[in-house]
Amino acid sequence: MSKKLVVIGAGMASGRALEHLLEADPNAYDITLFNAEPRGNYNRLMLSPVLSGDKTYEEIVTHDDDWYAANGITCRFGEKVTGIDRTRKVVIGENGELAYDKLVLGMGSTPFMIPLPGHDLAGVIPYRDLEDTERMMALGAKPGAKAVVIGGGLLGLEAAAGMAAQSVDVTVVHIMGHLMERQLDPAAGYLLRKALVDKGITVLCNANSKEILGSDGKVRALLLEDGTELPCDLLVMAVGIRPATALGADAGLAVGRGIHVDDHMITSDADILALGECVEHNGAVFGLVAPLYDQAKVLAKTLLGDDATFVNKEVSTKLKVTGCDLFSAGDFAEGDDREDIVFRDPARGVYKRLILKENRIIGAVMYGDTADGAWFYGMIKDGTDISEMRDTLIFGPAYQGGAALDPMAAVAALPDEAEICGCNGVSKSDIVTAIQAGATTLGDIRATTKASASCGTCTGLVEQLMGAMLGDAFVLPTDQAICGCTDLTHEALRRLIKSQGLKSQEAVWQELGWRTRNGCHSCRPAVNYYLLTDWPLDYADDPQSRFVNERRHANIQKDGTYSVVPRMWGGLTTPDELRAIADAADKYDVPTVKVTGGQRIDLLGVKREDLPAMWFDLNQAGLVSGHAYSKGLRTVKTCVGTDHCRFGTQDSTGLGVKLEKHLWGSWTPHKLKLAVSGCPRNCAEATCKDIGVVCVDSGYEISVAGAAGMEVKETELLCKVASEQEAIDVISAFTQLYRENGKYLDRVYKWVAKVGLDWCKEQVVDDLQNRRALAARFEVSQSVYRTDPWAEQAQPEPAKQFTPIADLTLEAAE
Repeated sequence: MSKKLVVIGAGMASGRALEHLLEADPNAYDITLFNAEPRGNYNRLMLSPVLSGDKTYEEIVTHDDDWYAANGITCRFGEKVTGIDRTRKVVIGENGELAYDKLVLGMGSTPFMIPLPGHDLAGVIPYRDLEDTERMMALGAKPGAKAVVIGGGLLGLEAAAGMAAQSVDVTVVHIMGHLMERQLDPAAGYLLRKALVDKGITVLCNANSKEILGSDGKVRALLLEDGTELPCDLLVMAVGIRPATALGADAGLAVGRGIHVDDHMITSDADILALGECVEHNGAVFGLVAPLYDQAKVLAKTLLGDDATFVNKEVSTKLKVTGCDLFSAGDFAEGDDREDIVFRDPARGVYKRLILKENRIIGAVMYGDTADGAWFYGMIKDGTDISEMRDTLIFGPAYQGGAALDPMAAVAALPDEAEICGCNGVSKSDIVTAIQAGATTLGDIRATTKASASCGTCTGLVEQLMGAMLGDAFVLPTDQAICGCTDLTHEALRRLIKSQGLKSQEAVWQELGWRTRNGCHSCRPAVNYYLLTDWPLDYADDPQSRFVNERRHANIQKDGTYSVVPRMWGGLTTPDELRAIADAADKYDVPTVKVTGGQRIDLLGVKREDLPAMWFDLNQAGLVSGHAYSKGLRTVKTCVGTDHCRFGTQDSTGLGVKLEKHLWGSWTPHKLKLAVSGCPRNCAEATCKDIGVVCVDSGYEISVAGAAGMEVKETELLCKVASEQEAIDVISAFTQLYRENGKYLDRVYKWVAKVGLDWCKEQVVDDLQNRRALAARFEVSQSVYRTDPWAEQAQPEPAKQFTPIADLTLEAAE
């Protein structure tokens, strides 16, 4: 008489185990199969094609009724198992008990539902089974239907793509910085997002859900932390799964994250086995199908008394997400002991990255071209030494030589109508026409089209276009490249970021063919600055792309301590502010307190761990950061002007305060210093600043491009104006002109020397409409950046980054 085998769960893992068992010995067991769903085994991986309409449910059925009948399996579908009595060795179902000799648990996993307010509203569903799929398919029949998907992993994206294919307006909300962060690095995540957006799907990353809003008991919208409201008729949560352990735990089995199993898939009870997403093996839980099928082979052999061992192997993921080829395998996290090899082909949307450690591949991520994925995966598993093929490794096994990537590819890919020279309205086709007509030098191009003849910021782009057109007949300068990550100059990069609408670092790396994965210490700060200048409302500043002083919002000193400089508007202060500074100096044992040349007080020798608390105290007194560390406005130095001085012609202090409050917080290519002197005696030293104002009887003389550091240079007169407001408008516009056109780390005087003071006058003084436009763009940027960084940094959670690491050596010695 056959032994009685009871299987709980008719999923893909248990179904494959039954196939192996029946193939090896169809008469070994009398099998009964429970399943809470009213159906048997179907391929859950293919629910997405069902959702999109590419397949029917019948096409994804793995085991139909005939198969179960032919193999003599008793099916109790649509019946939940409520308990297991291990002492009596019976399974307790909703319709009665059933004895077993061996029991297999294959309950799979349960979808995690974020406990947001409103998560129990009608229309809030997971994406797990056929019923969920049918709910989403039904939405497609409703004209103008909207859906929100929370979760940018594989399942969430498949749900979004499937509904989009049914003409549903879909928005994906993902809390992380890029999609599928467990399988993809940021560069591949950027390409995936771009492909989804091209398909009409709205993708919101770094978005935190706050509440699900309803009406009459049904979902109507998702509310985000930033106040954004996303209307929807259906909300799908695809934020992860958890092993279904409740049945095992209630039966007294050993359970951690999943039901514990040994190498033979046996639980803590010798007569109960388990496999699939509900199990935990050596600390690992499972969500991909490959290890589940390996478990199925081992479990079937264990049931037959054969020796078999499950080994959790390195798993690769080759995915087809809405027509986008993706591959990932191994470990692609960052580390000091690792190196990257990166290949990008922006025109084809291809990205490949190999992660090396000690001349072996430990990880691979690919997008767009995954043909060599299996080859790289084999090398990861085998630990192949790649030192002999390192130079050609990224090109795959079929590489037989080849040329380097065209460094002019980015500019060559621009459309004919793309604007190259903004000053003179010269398009790419204008320059191409000039070259075809015989222009072979930059001087020829300037003479015939005026491109690069004004501010000069497009010179690099023009040169690269000439190189692409003329080949060896034109020698492309290489000494002006930003760094070794790219052949682009700063000027060309700025133009491409604007013309191609690149609004993230990953967009720059991919679309402009960066040789490295995410830039280097030279180009990342520059790219970060250019992005935040061009797209202040779309791009969020990346602190990791800034120098340490800007990350800590304080100047590091030679002994590792920091300098803290509160802002004093126009050099003015109050007794209360002075008391607060003195109290902070006492409380935090500040060894040196010094008056600076910029009319402020510098607290020198502050310990890193004291920075948040000190700034919290100073904030309470109304003091904000003086940005003495920033590539931005430092100070506006003033004299007392007409308030007290008998020689003062205008209110220089008042204007200085207004300018500082207007300009503070702004990021610029380099530090920016201003001064306002109340009369030509120039007590505030306005004629050696980046921007200086000298008050005269008739109004204000505004000069620019001075220097008083390693180089000493007197300012040059920009214009004379009659009113304070006009002075503020001109200075705002000039600052924005510098922000939008200056090369990163060029002071104003260096930039003006390149573009010419006459060009600056044309933009800011002569063209009143352009002046207003520049000032308006500056104000848009300031709406984001005119904030005190320490107001946030001093809060408890951000302040944790300043906590020192414990001295483990000392602790161990004690």
